[in-house]
Order: sequence, then C-alpha cells, then structure tokens
Amino acid sequence: MSAAAANGLVTYTINSQSGNYTLASTDQYQVLVITTNASTKTVSIPTDATYAFPNGTAITILNTGAGLLTINAVTSGTTTVTSAGATSASPTVAQYKAAVAIKTATNAWTVVGAVA
Repeated sequence: MSAAAANGLVTYTINSQSGNYTLASTDQYQVLVITTNASTKTVSIPTDATYAFPNGTAITILNTGAGLLTINAVTSGTTTVTSAGATSASPTVAQYKAAVAIKTATNAWTVVGAVA
C-alpha cells in the first residue's frame, strides 16, 4: 500500500479511450476511464460470465469529448444498469461530466454522478 493510499488520498490510473469501450478487469482498482472522442460513444459493462468484478467495485468514468457518452450493459438481459431510480437504464454523460459505476450485486450496477 502506498503512502497516499494509507492517508486516504486517491491516485487514479488513467485509461484513456477514444471510442466505444468495454470495461475490463484492469479497470477495477482506482482507474479513471476517460473518453475523448467528439462523436457519441459507449462504455459497456460486461456480464459476470466475462469478468466478475467484486461487489463494491467502483469505476469512475469522465467524458472529456464533445460527444455524448452512454453507459450500458454488454448484455442488457443479463446485466442490469440502474440510474436515477430507474429500474433499467442507459445513463448518459455530457462533456466534462463524470459518473461512477458501482457494482451492487451479481450482474447489477448502479451509475451515479452527472448523468441524464
């Protein structure tokens, strides 16, 4: 454990993406996924069959590109993404806004932050 982590300071590993992206196991610990494309793009959350992130995993996503970013499930019938109290949603993130995807149970994620 680093001194920064022991002191409660967060240092992110940056994962910059210019197009559509599916979250990977390497995004699990204090990774900031930054999307930079001027076009619309999607960050997708895989099913537990692909990679079972531990419950409580929180992945921060920042959209710096001009295009709207959608956060969704790779397989919507298997993985549920909720946001703003919706039963099932594909929340969107505008330019210079951020959201956090939090795994709450098997194949269940809640997205919070600057989402529409």
